[in-house]
Amino acid sequence: MATATAKQELNNVESIMTKARQGRDADISSRVEIGKALSVLLADVFALYLKTKNFHWHISGPNFRDYHLLLDAQAAQLFGITDAIAERGRKLGQPTLRSVEQIVERKRLASSEAEQLSAEQMLAELYADNQSLAAYMRTTHTLTSDGNDVATTSLLEEWIDQAEERVWFLGQIIGRDDNRQ
Repeated sequence: MATATAKQELNNVESIMTKARQGRDADISSRVEIGKALSVLLADVFALYLKTKNFHWHISGPNFRDYHLLLDAQAAQLFGITDAIAERGRKLGQPTLRSVEQIVERKRLASSEAEQLSAEQMLAELYADNQSLAAYMRTTHTLTSDGNDVATTSLLEEWIDQAEERVWFLGQIIGRDDNRQ
């Protein structure tokens, strides 16, 4: 006889299979919640994009060229996902950001207006921010996965991988390797 846990898992699988056969994705309440989460995530990505460009413009020191090019590439990668995040929210029937003020209201990452940061301080700040962004993306991934939003879940997996790569690169430069055992 099947255990209660096995029966629950079977019911979950049957529910997912029924939704798949019917072509249903996330339900209305999940789409609203996911759309809101994407709007906040979009604000975070714009904030990190601007901070990365800020540091790209203002970094100096012996490795200037390498850092300048790295931060430009990372900023371009961040900017490259903004449209996909916004459009995914719209595909779910939800509004997205409309102004800089909304970015400021919704973002969770801190801004930086400091004028005298060393290159290492800048890179350490971006390292921490990219770690936070990856964590926010994982939280959103759980929401989309639980809500049966396969398309958004798939996109988030790619964006999480990109964020983890940025963390890895920055961590190697500043001497932080969180993957060491």
